[in-house]
Amino acid sequence: MLRLLWISVVVVVLDQLSKFWMLASFEEYEVLTVWPVFNLTLVFNTGAAFSFLSDAGGWQRWFFVAIGVVVSAVMVVWLGKLQPRERLTAYGLAFVIGGAIGNLIDRVWLGKVVDFLQWHWQDWYWPSFNLADSAITLGVVLLLIDGLFPARANEDVDS
Repeated sequence: MLRLLWISVVVVVLDQLSKFWMLASFEEYEVLTVWPVFNLTLVFNTGAAFSFLSDAGGWQRWFFVAIGVVVSAVMVVWLGKLQPRERLTAYGLAFVIGGAIGNLIDRVWLGKVVDFLQWHWQDWYWPSFNLADSAITLGVVLLLIDGLFPARANEDVDS
Protein backbone atom coordinates (compact mmCIF):
# COMPACT_ATOMS: atom_id res chain seq x y z
CA MET A 1 0.00 0.00 0.00
CA LEU A 2 3.02 2.27 -0.20
CA ARG A 3 1.61 3.46 -3.52
CA LEU A 4 -0.73 5.69 -1.47
CA LEU A 5 2.20 7.79 -0.28
CA TRP A 6 1.34 10.12 -3.16
CA ILE A 7 -1.46 11.35 -0.88
CA SER A 8 1.11 12.19 1.80
CA VAL A 9 3.21 14.06 -0.77
CA VAL A 10 0.19 16.09 -1.95
CA VAL A 11 -0.68 16.95 1.67
CA VAL A 12 2.90 18.09 2.39
CA VAL A 13 3.09 20.19 -0.79
CA LEU A 14 -0.29 21.89 -0.25
CA ASP A 15 0.46 22.44 3.43
CA GLN A 16 3.87 23.98 2.79
CA LEU A 17 2.62 26.15 -0.10
CA SER A 18 -0.21 27.50 2.06
CA LYS A 19 2.18 28.25 4.92
CA PHE A 20 4.68 29.90 2.58
CA TRP A 21 1.89 32.11 1.23
CA MET A 22 0.77 33.03 4.75
CA LEU A 23 4.32 33.87 5.84
CA ALA A 24 4.82 36.03 2.74
CA SER A 25 1.43 37.75 2.93
CA PHE A 26 0.57 38.24 6.60
CA GLU A 27 2.11 39.75 9.69
CA GLU A 28 1.77 37.76 12.90
CA TYR A 29 -1.78 38.08 14.29
CA GLU A 30 -3.00 39.91 11.18
CA VAL A 31 -6.61 38.88 10.54
CA LEU A 32 -8.45 38.54 7.25
CA THR A 33 -12.14 37.81 7.75
CA VAL A 34 -13.24 35.32 5.09
CA TRP A 35 -16.71 34.57 6.50
CA PRO A 36 -18.41 35.85 9.64
CA VAL A 37 -17.24 32.68 11.44
CA PHE A 38 -13.89 32.06 9.69
CA ASN A 39 -10.64 34.02 9.54
CA LEU A 40 -7.18 33.66 8.15
CA THR A 41 -4.70 34.80 10.77
CA LEU A 42 -1.01 34.03 11.06
CA VAL A 43 -0.01 32.54 14.41
CA PHE A 44 2.81 30.29 15.54
CA ASN A 45 2.67 27.28 17.84
CA THR A 46 5.83 26.08 19.58
CA GLY A 47 3.87 23.33 21.28
CA ALA A 48 1.71 20.46 20.09
CA ALA A 49 -2.05 20.27 19.68
CA PHE A 50 -3.90 23.10 21.43
CA SER A 51 -0.47 24.64 22.28
CA PHE A 52 0.41 21.76 24.63
CA LEU A 53 3.92 22.48 26.06
CA SER A 54 4.16 25.75 24.11
CA ASP A 55 5.67 27.51 27.12
CA ALA A 56 8.18 24.76 27.97
CA GLY A 57 11.26 26.85 27.26
CA GLY A 58 12.46 25.48 23.90
CA TRP A 59 13.36 21.85 24.59
CA GLN A 60 9.97 20.79 23.21
CA ARG A 61 11.03 21.70 19.64
CA TRP A 62 13.44 18.76 19.35
CA PHE A 63 11.20 16.52 21.45
CA PHE A 64 8.35 17.03 18.97
CA VAL A 65 10.75 16.65 16.02
CA ALA A 66 11.90 13.29 17.41
CA ILE A 67 8.32 12.15 18.00
CA GLY A 68 7.35 13.26 14.48
CA VAL A 69 10.22 11.37 12.86
CA VAL A 70 9.61 8.17 14.84
CA VAL A 71 5.82 8.19 14.42
CA SER A 72 6.07 8.96 10.69
CA ALA A 73 8.56 6.14 10.17
CA VAL A 74 6.39 3.68 12.10
CA MET A 75 3.34 4.68 10.05
CA VAL A 76 5.21 4.28 6.75
CA VAL A 77 6.30 0.77 7.81
CA TRP A 78 2.72 0.00 8.88
CA LEU A 79 1.40 1.31 5.55
CA GLY A 80 3.84 -0.92 3.70
CA LYS A 81 2.59 -4.02 5.52
CA LEU A 82 -1.12 -3.45 4.85
CA GLN A 83 -3.07 -5.76 2.61
CA PRO A 84 -5.23 -4.42 -0.26
CA ARG A 85 -8.39 -5.13 1.77
CA GLU A 86 -7.20 -2.65 4.43
CA ARG A 87 -7.67 0.36 2.18
CA LEU A 88 -9.37 2.65 4.68
CA THR A 89 -6.50 2.16 7.13
CA ALA A 90 -4.08 2.88 4.28
CA TYR A 91 -5.83 6.12 3.32
CA GLY A 92 -5.98 7.18 6.96
CA LEU A 93 -2.28 6.53 7.44
CA ALA A 94 -1.39 8.38 4.23
CA PHE A 95 -3.21 11.51 5.44
CA VAL A 96 -1.68 11.33 8.93
CA ILE A 97 1.82 10.82 7.49
CA GLY A 98 1.45 13.83 5.20
CA GLY A 99 0.18 16.04 8.00
CA ALA A 100 2.86 14.90 10.43
CA ILE A 101 5.62 15.59 7.90
CA GLY A 102 4.12 18.99 7.05
CA ASN A 103 4.29 20.08 10.69
CA LEU A 104 7.66 18.38 11.14
CA ILE A 105 9.11 20.56 8.36
CA ASP A 106 7.90 23.66 10.21
CA ARG A 107 9.50 22.56 13.48
CA VAL A 108 12.86 21.85 11.85
CA TRP A 109 12.82 24.95 9.62
CA LEU A 110 11.24 27.55 11.95
CA GLY A 111 11.22 25.96 15.38
CA LYS A 112 7.45 26.34 15.50
CA VAL A 113 4.38 25.36 13.50
CA VAL A 114 2.63 27.90 11.26
CA ASP A 115 -1.11 27.99 11.92
CA PHE A 116 -3.59 30.23 10.13
CA LEU A 117 -7.08 28.73 9.87
CA GLN A 118 -9.36 30.12 12.56
CA TRP A 119 -13.01 29.25 13.21
CA HIS A 120 -15.01 31.22 15.75
CA TRP A 121 -18.49 31.89 16.98
CA GLN A 122 -18.99 35.40 18.31
CA ASP A 123 -16.22 35.76 20.93
CA TRP A 124 -15.41 32.03 21.18
CA TYR A 125 -12.38 31.05 19.07
CA TRP A 126 -11.30 27.51 18.20
CA PRO A 127 -7.50 27.20 18.33
CA SER A 128 -5.91 28.06 14.98
CA PHE A 129 -4.70 25.20 12.83
CA ASN A 130 -3.33 24.47 9.34
CA LEU A 131 -3.78 22.08 6.41
CA ALA A 132 -1.42 19.52 7.98
CA ASP A 133 -3.59 19.45 11.11
CA SER A 134 -6.67 19.01 8.90
CA ALA A 135 -5.06 16.06 7.11
CA ILE A 136 -4.12 14.47 10.44
CA THR A 137 -7.71 14.88 11.66
CA LEU A 138 -9.13 13.38 8.46
CA GLY A 139 -6.68 10.48 8.69
CA VAL A 140 -7.58 9.78 12.32
CA VAL A 141 -11.30 9.86 11.47
CA LEU A 142 -10.70 7.28 8.70
CA LEU A 143 -8.70 5.10 11.11
CA LEU A 144 -11.48 5.36 13.71
CA ILE A 145 -14.16 4.42 11.18
CA ASP A 146 -12.06 1.46 10.09
CA GLY A 147 -11.49 0.44 13.70
CA LEU A 148 -15.15 0.74 14.67
CA PHE A 149 -16.65 -0.75 11.49
CA PRO A 150 -13.87 -2.84 9.88
CA ALA A 151 -16.11 -5.13 7.84
CA ARG A 152 -18.20 -2.32 6.36
CA ALA A 153 -15.29 0.05 5.81
CA ASN A 154 -13.47 -2.44 3.64
CA GLU A 155 -16.28 -4.25 1.81
CA ASP A 156 -16.26 -4.47 -1.97
CA VAL A 157 -12.46 -4.39 -2.14
CA ASP A 158 -12.29 -7.90 -3.60
CA SER A 159 -15.10 -7.36 -6.11
